Amino acid sequence: MTAAGGYDAAALHRFAHDSIARGSKSFALASRLFDRRTRERVLLLYAWCRAADDLTDGQDHGGTMRAGHDAVAAVARIRDLTDRAYAGDPTDDPAFDALGLLLTEVAIPRAVINDIVAGFELDAADWRPRSEADLLRYCYHVAGAVGVAMALVMGVDPADETTLDRASDLGIAFQLANIARDIAEDAAADRCYLPVDWLVELDVPPGQHMHPAFRPRLAVMAKWLAEMAGEYEASARWGARKLPPRSRWAVLAAAGIYGDIARAVRRRGDHAWDHRTATTRAAKFGWVARAGWSVLRRPPLRRIARDGLWTRPRIAGDAEAAQ
Repeated sequence: MTAAGGYDAAALHRFAHDSIARGSKSFALASRLFDRRTRERVLLLYAWCRAADDLTDGQDHGGTMRAGHDAVAAVARIRDLTDRAYAGDPTDDPAFDALGLLLTEVAIPRAVINDIVAGFELDAADWRPRSEADLLRYCYHVAGAVGVAMALVMGVDPADETTLDRASDLGIAFQLANIARDIAEDAAADRCYLPVDWLVELDVPPGQHMHPAFRPRLAVMAKWLAEMAGEYEASARWGARKLPPRSRWAVLAAAGIYGDIARAVRRRGDHAWDHRTATTRAAKFGWVARAGWSVLRRPPLRRIARDGLWTRPRIAGDAEAAQ
């Protein structure tokens, strides 16, 4: 089957299904809750995000980073192939053709995709946050902007900035949870996403946060990350009420599954990095059931405010720029 622009839609959908099966068991489970049309589109976007992330880090669906990898050149390639996807020019790279195929069906403003690519540029530059605001800006570029793109794929109007803020909040919550969970793995790769201001406040020397003597202080910072993740998750849950029922089901399930990562890291304290924190299969299905029940009930009436939360850049007016 060939779609607009000469893309082999059947092959690209198979590629996208394989990508999520290899890259994220949690999101693969949540994605099954979407209606078929939305699910296929979400997986196309996921495939592009996964491949671009792997290109930046020199990985294959996560795992060990290749030695001597040129991340700057990789990001330049991402920009070039993404340009071609927006131009409707097949690239012979299935991940970027997946994005090209998606763009024949959904108008995603280029500003949103550019924000995601900016996150890859931060990683390629070995960027590290100095402040909490820096940390949240990073979380937006590597995950919050993905949440915005996903919301657009689910049918949210590009002009609905309020709902898109909530979608961004969910991505930020996911990334804060990931950072808390992966502190040890990041340190092994010579990366640190803990703000310098936090390290200074707790008197932890730069580069020494994994030393056993500082483990109690590291647990304090992980607690801060988990608390922040909880605030952004709560905001996103309120915003999900604007989504169609099947999409709301998937989003609420994913929020619970990823939220459990942050909650587990906080609960484990000093032992959070003795082994990698993971959500059990039973817990994941528990969140699927709870999310389904939540969708069947009347949406909550008490508004969850975003007061004090970091807010993404505006994209209003950019919808017509999507090509």
